[in-house]
Amino acid sequence: MTSEETRSNVEKALEEIRPFLQSDGGDITLISIEDNTVTVRLEGNCIGCSVNQMTLKSGVEMTIKKYAPQIEEVVNIS
Repeated sequence: MTSEETRSNVEKALEEIRPFLQSDGGDITLISIEDNTVTVRLEGNCIGCSVNQMTLKSGVEMTIKKYAPQIEEVVNIS
């Protein structure tokens, strides 16, 4: 899979999860994809949410891996 295809697939995954984040007043932005690691920024209510790491791993990372199986990790920058 080319880097362009990977980016497209990651964006599709984020579009799938975004409505769930937005329903709680949050959002997510793709920052970069390097060495099979996706860097995102959780925004809005996600910033101070006590379960944002669970959301990141169980929701965001799982969804991204469904679209782009080569991705090994998703990390959040604040």
